[in-house]
Amino acid sequence: MKDKVVLAFSGGLDTSYCVKYLKEEKGLEVYSVLVNTGGFSEEELKEVEERAYSLGVKEHTTLDETAYYYQSCIKYLIFGNVLKNGTYPLSVSAERVTQAIAVARHAQQVGASFVAHGSTGAGNDQVRFDMIFQMMIPDVEILTPIRDNRLSREEEIEFLKKYGVEYDYKKAQYSINKGIWGTSVGGKETLTSHLPLPEEAYPTQLTKQEPERVSLHFEKGELVGLNNKTYASPVEAIQALQELAGPFAIGRDIHVGDTIIGIKGRVGFEAAAPLIIIKAHHTLEKHVLTKWQLYWKDQLSAWYGNWLHEGQILDPTMRNIEAFLQDTQQNVTGKVDVLLAPYRFQVEGIESGHDLMSSKFGSYGEMNNTWSGEDVKGFSKIFGNQSVMYHKINGSTLK
Repeated sequence: MKDKVVLAFSGGLDTSYCVKYLKEEKGLEVYSVLVNTGGFSEEELKEVEERAYSLGVKEHTTLDETAYYYQSCIKYLIFGNVLKNGTYPLSVSAERVTQAIAVARHAQQVGASFVAHGSTGAGNDQVRFDMIFQMMIPDVEILTPIRDNRLSREEEIEFLKKYGVEYDYKKAQYSINKGIWGTSVGGKETLTSHLPLPEEAYPTQLTKQEPERVSLHFEKGELVGLNNKTYASPVEAIQALQELAGPFAIGRDIHVGDTIIGIKGRVGFEAAAPLIIIKAHHTLEKHVLTKWQLYWKDQLSAWYGNWLHEGQILDPTMRNIEAFLQDTQQNVTGKVDVLLAPYRFQVEGIESGHDLMSSKFGSYGEMNNTWSGEDVKGFSKIFGNQSVMYHKINGSTLK
């Protein structure tokens, strides 16, 4: 009997190469597994399955982890308003750790001697997969053909041709990864520091021109409805918003960040629903949370997002921060109105029974209802007292 290898498979160039290499060059029995995190249609899943079998896998399995992905990860990215470097909603970062966990579990079920992934040696994914496999299935050997053989995309295509597999080179020019929390786009332009991605590189093209308004309904921090329609789950609400906003080509950008391995990386992405949700959720929070709740959320959320980006989802500290984030959402309930237009969106306002911007207590810059001018005079004197003493003793530090 041949040894079994479970391969994380997407049907793209890298993982197609891996199937042939592991089967033909290593003599292994390949069990491909696609972990769907909300980025595939039924037709696309069928196409990937057919491709896997055409390449010669022993067995192909599709695991739908979308609900688990939301509950274990996306939910906390929303609670924390997490945008890496103020830009990137961690579309691939979050997805990869979820996929790695699912692949590790599948390798245990299959009884595999090996587990494989198609990561290169220059990116973040190799670290995310390796670390999670080492934590969850330490006795299963990790194989990484693309990384180990240091292959270019052209060399992978030539290898596949040798075994009678044709691959569209034009299709291989851009690496596209689609999930419920955004789509990443990598290509020759993102390998530079100055070139933008061409319009045609983005999977979702601009097809809507007339602006529309949409109302997002949050309940304890989770998106539960749109335009007064309640969905069965937040996942369905996210997908519905993406379908509504995506045709406006909203949420496109290029993220530049520090990779886990210490080099700078650049990637294009489109993430209409994630960016709208995070901005709308953050606006609602600014109305219903206190100053210090917002402050500590910012600190912990930035750390949480960075640690998740670096593949550390299994660190127990993450559970501690998730408990904090969950607790902050008790009053984050209300409606947020958003204007959608070509290439942009604008949060227009919120309505919430927990809104701390209540006219009962006064209107900013206009009038006060619960304190007097004398109260403010006394407060100002006490609030600045220590600084006053410092300057009287030491003199002014301003020149």
